[in-house]
Amino acid sequence: MEPWATDIRRLAAFPNVSCKVSGMVTEAQWHAWRSADFLPYLDIVFETFGADRVMIGSDWPVCTLSAPYGQVISVVTEYIRRLSIHEQEMVLGKNVSQFYCIHG
Repeated sequence: MEPWATDIRRLAAFPNVSCKVSGMVTEAQWHAWRSADFLPYLDIVFETFGADRVMIGSDWPVCTLSAPYGQVISVVTEYIRRLSIHEQEMVLGKNVSQFYCIHG
């Protein structure tokens, strides 16, 4: 986890920095990872950035080297079920819209 955790905390100290949760499965052992493997990393990201500065990403199509798209996305969607509906909406799209100035 170190120095990654310390570096993430340093980045999160800047209020203008957001975090996209993406590409995790291709950094793990392909086809052998479990969602629980990512919990400590997701805990740090959400503790430091908060749901208002985290956005979901899939790393598609690269992620499919390690697992099907649905399984990849479920790592984050299952994790955020513990959050409020508003926070889930932020992570699943509203933060992306705000960060990239996408209005529709």
